[in-house]
Amino acid sequence: MIDLARLSAWLDGEDLPGRGQAVEAVAISSGTQNEIYEIHRSDLHAVLRIPPLGAPLDRDDGILREWRILSALKGSGVPHADALALCADREVLGRNFYLSAYLDGWSSANSTVWPPPYAHDVSLRAELAHALLDAAVSLGAFDWRGRGLADFGQPEGFHERQVSRWSAMLASSTTRVLPGADVATAWLKRSRPIDYIPGRMHGDYQFANVLFEHSTPARVAGIIDWEMSTIGDPKLDVAWALQFWPDDTEDPAVIGTHHAGDLFGMPSRTALAEYYGTASGRQMDDFDYYLVLARWKLAVVLERGFQRAPEDEKLAAFGDSALASMAAAAELAESSTYRPPQ
Repeated sequence: MIDLARLSAWLDGEDLPGRGQAVEAVAISSGTQNEIYEIHRSDLHAVLRIPPLGAPLDRDDGILREWRILSALKGSGVPHADALALCADREVLGRNFYLSAYLDGWSSANSTVWPPPYAHDVSLRAELAHALLDAAVSLGAFDWRGRGLADFGQPEGFHERQVSRWSAMLASSTTRVLPGADVATAWLKRSRPIDYIPGRMHGDYQFANVLFEHSTPARVAGIIDWEMSTIGDPKLDVAWALQFWPDDTEDPAVIGTHHAGDLFGMPSRTALAEYYGTASGRQMDDFDYYLVLARWKLAVVLERGFQRAPEDEKLAAFGDSALASMAAAAELAESSTYRPPQ
C-alpha cells in the first residue's frame, strides 16, 4: 500500500485540489508492471500508476515513458485520460509514478459477458467493434512528429526487427518446441507488408485495454495501459485486436468463446478489417501478414510468461495458449493467399 501521508504532501506541492485534506486510495489492480490506485481528495479524482517496490529499476524509466506518451496526447482526437502530474522523485513513494484523470467507463476485461444493452440486444454489438476500431484509427493518425515524439521509438526497420528480435526472445526463454513455429517464422522471414506507414501504436490493443462510455451508441472513453506503446505500424494493433476474431460471427458456436465477450452478431473479422481500411485510408490487402505476425508474436509472449513461472496457476495456462497461438499462426501462413510484393 502506498504511503498516503507522503502522497498527500506531494499533492499539495503540485497544487492539486484538496490541499491539506485526507487522501483516499483504492487498489484497482496490481501486477509485475504497475500497481494502479484510484485516488480521491476533494475534487481530485485520479488514477495513480506506480511500479511495485520489488520491480526492476527500469520500470521507473517506463513510467517516464508512459507519462511522455500520455502528455503528448493532450488536445488530440485520441480518447485518453488527461495527464495530471508526474513524480520522478523516488523519495516520495519509493518509485516514479504519475497521476492521470479518472475515466468513468466500463471495461470488458475479466468478463465474457457484455453489460446491458449489449448483452441482450445483439443488433447493437457492431457499435462496440466499430468504436474499438475508430479509436485505433485516431491513434494511427496521431501526429507523433508534430507532438514531440519524433525521437520516440525506432520506426525505421520496424518489420525487419520483429522476427529477429522475438525469435531471439523465444530461443532464450524456452527449451521446448512449439509446433508450427518453424513454419510461421519462415513465412514471416520471407514476407513483408505491401506498404508501411509509421504511426503511433498501442502495442497491446484489445477490448480489455479500452474503457467505453456508459451510453449508446458505443464510444471509447479512453485507451488505457500505454506501457507497450511505440512508433511502429498501427495495422499491427488492429491485427492484435482481431487475431482470434471469428470470420463467421453468426455461428452460435462463437457465443462465449472470446476472452473479451460474446462475439455473436458482431461484424466478421474480414468486415472489420475493411471498416478500418476505409476509415483510416490504409490498404488492407496484406492483412494476413499482420494476423500471422500478431499470432506468432503472441505465442512468444505467452511462452515467455509460461516459462518464467510454470508453477504459477495463471502463468501455467499460458503454456497451452502459446501452443494454440503458434499453431494458428502456422495454419494461416500455410493457407493464406497473400503474396508479398517482389
